[in-house]
Amino acid sequence: MAEATRIYGMNERIHKLREQSLSTTPTLSIERAVLMTEAYREWQGKVSVPVLRALSFRHLLRHKQVEILDGELIVGERGPKPQAAPTYPELCCHTTEDFDVIDRRDKIFFRVDEETKRVQQEVIIPFWKGKSIRDLIFDQMTTEWQDCYEAGIFTEFMEQRSPGHTVADGKIYQKGMLDFKAEIQARLERLDFVHDLAAYDQQEELKAMAVCCDALIEFAGRYAAEARRCAETAAEPRRAELLEIARICEKVPARKPDTFHEALQMYWFIHLGVIMELNTWDSFNPGKLDVHLYPFYKRETEAGSLTRDQAKELLESFWVKFNNQPAPPKVGITLQESGTYTDFCNINIGGVNPDGADAVNDVSYLLLEVIEDMRILQPSTNVQISRRNPDKFIVEAGRVIREGMGFPSVFNTDAVIEELLRQGKSIEDARQGGTSGCVEVGAFGKEAYILTGYFNTVKVLEITLNNGFDTRTGKQLGPKTGDAREFKTWDDLMAAFKRQIAYFIDVDIRGNNVIEQLYARYMPAPFMSVIIDDCIRQAKDYNAGGARYNSRYIQFVGLGSITDSFSSLKKHVFEDQTLTMEQMLAILRDDFEGHEAERQIFLNKTPKYGNDDDRADSLITGMFEIIYELVNGRPTPIGGQYRVEMLPTTCHVWFGAVTGAMPDGRKAGVALSEGISPVQGADKKGPTAVIKSAAKLDQLRTGGALLNQKFTPAVLEGESGLANLKDLIRSYFKMDGHHIQFNVVDSRMLRDAQQHPEQYGDLIVRVAGYSDYFNNLTPALQEEIILRTEQSGF
Repeated sequence: MAEATRIYGMNERIHKLREQSLSTTPTLSIERAVLMTEAYREWQGKVSVPVLRALSFRHLLRHKQVEILDGELIVGERGPKPQAAPTYPELCCHTTEDFDVIDRRDKIFFRVDEETKRVQQEVIIPFWKGKSIRDLIFDQMTTEWQDCYEAGIFTEFMEQRSPGHTVADGKIYQKGMLDFKAEIQARLERLDFVHDLAAYDQQEELKAMAVCCDALIEFAGRYAAEARRCAETAAEPRRAELLEIARICEKVPARKPDTFHEALQMYWFIHLGVIMELNTWDSFNPGKLDVHLYPFYKRETEAGSLTRDQAKELLESFWVKFNNQPAPPKVGITLQESGTYTDFCNINIGGVNPDGADAVNDVSYLLLEVIEDMRILQPSTNVQISRRNPDKFIVEAGRVIREGMGFPSVFNTDAVIEELLRQGKSIEDARQGGTSGCVEVGAFGKEAYILTGYFNTVKVLEITLNNGFDTRTGKQLGPKTGDAREFKTWDDLMAAFKRQIAYFIDVDIRGNNVIEQLYARYMPAPFMSVIIDDCIRQAKDYNAGGARYNSRYIQFVGLGSITDSFSSLKKHVFEDQTLTMEQMLAILRDDFEGHEAERQIFLNKTPKYGNDDDRADSLITGMFEIIYELVNGRPTPIGGQYRVEMLPTTCHVWFGAVTGAMPDGRKAGVALSEGISPVQGADKKGPTAVIKSAAKLDQLRTGGALLNQKFTPAVLEGESGLANLKDLIRSYFKMDGHHIQFNVVDSRMLRDAQQHPEQYGDLIVRVAGYSDYFNNLTPALQEEIILRTEQSGF
């Protein structure tokens, strides 16, 4: 670890900026929607679609409000002010009823004023209704797809957002927009209109990219001018700070940064460009921030032009900027699958360098201090742990983890690299990649890895047991695979289930393939394409397959729940034969009313995943094999491939709400298990047994697998507690575990927080792949977290 003295707490500037960010009420801003509508009215039908998107981007950046807050060192907001979330009518044109719901709801609300509602009704809706991507998606989907969506078989991310999980690599610190523009011009000059039939489309994409480069430079210039204006009336030392901000904004992003401060502002302008252009959520990600910043930090601290205190202050200013950007408002099922303000920006810390050597450096430890001191939701953070990293780095991360915020989560760098290699990435690209969002792997700066939506495995079992019929919606959703009462063997049940899940995955993928083409045709992202290899080289948009690598993830939910349900069926119906299938189905139809004795047997006398019991664990590995064979490697229309992930965000609560009682003892409507975590309360043999069960899954064949653990604070007390945590992480990662994260909290305190929320306004808990304020969670999600097994020892 760096020998520099530990800096405790925030200074007065950062405290003020942080409190301002936390105390500002989230509002909905109509600014972006109005400006995009103006641009479309002016240019739609007169220019190509990529150029239309670029001109709209330029119009937005030329006319959106710019403001520099008192004390800020990093400047720029997505909306007109902090906590003001824009809308994206070209993706999802909200109704005025949506605005009323968004304004009135108790959780994850955005205040919407009457003028905003009027403009939405009179200006935005008349132009965008029927034209938005969401409208086009539902117009193009088959009846089968829509029925499955409404029933909760799967969700669809793209109906209210754009492709996300884009991550920066190091080139944005080595090149400015003028350098990218020179590359674009050189590629334009190489176009062959005689022999290449795609040359015109390539020309239009490249022209659009060039417009976007100029637009971001002009946007930064507006902040430079604002800083100089503010400096005219400011007193020292603020006047000098504003003049320095002006100088920096005149330099970056036009040219590459040369200082630590310039590097942070460079990233932030690019971040804003990406999320203002199209990315509603998930957000753009800084990637391996410590690796990227270290050369600037080392050079300046050695030269004496930057102190450690100053670097920390700049980083904490940077943190506030992320927290000022709530994820824009979602409605309906999309809100249920991701009910949070969090924008899923996830900073990687540690891991390895491009040559495979230990990447932990002084900035890595400084970032851990920032996380601990700031105690805010955004940005999300993780530590990347390789066998090459020192144990001390894990211990220092553990000091932050035991503070109970759920930050940082912990990833196995060596496993992530292996996963990327198995997907066909080069070793160089794999080492420079990592994780983003919740747990998703990708090649940073070179890949479009897009989450298509969640898939409810438990619902498929429910439908299988009802011969393809969904009792909740009253519809025949799946094929008729036989009356379950007639299944004579375990193999009969599994054969029916495999037919059902294959059918529903096909329905899901057919829909995804249509959506992918809609984005490629109507919603290019020319600015994001500038900074992702190899979009310039191929003269092809990010959304049309221009990135070097293209992955589409389907996220499977409820693995623990379906495993325990299969385990119960196998043991009690087919092996011990203490119940007939007819009796089992009757118990489930009754939602265990009058059958509490049987429910207790299902809960307590059945092999359960998470206890290092091969009887159950073999079922989850079998389930994974079924999913993997049905999904992995299937092609997408733009040249990508489908991959498997196992994470839920908050969708395990939504999926539970639409799924009936199941043979594991779970009652109808109760949340499912999340990620690859055991069913809440089912793991009874401690965390070591949990990681041994989870490690039996071949996680190296996934693109991410989320494992949650909950510890009482006493478990991690003292140096011995941190050493035990380090050993648990090292042990799991030696078994090729992908990810693990920790809630360090007492359930009694969470119960008290439910009763007295006013006393726990700053209580942060780990939800799934992100942390959130406990008070922002729905009662169902609060209950799900409370019911997770509380480990009281190793």
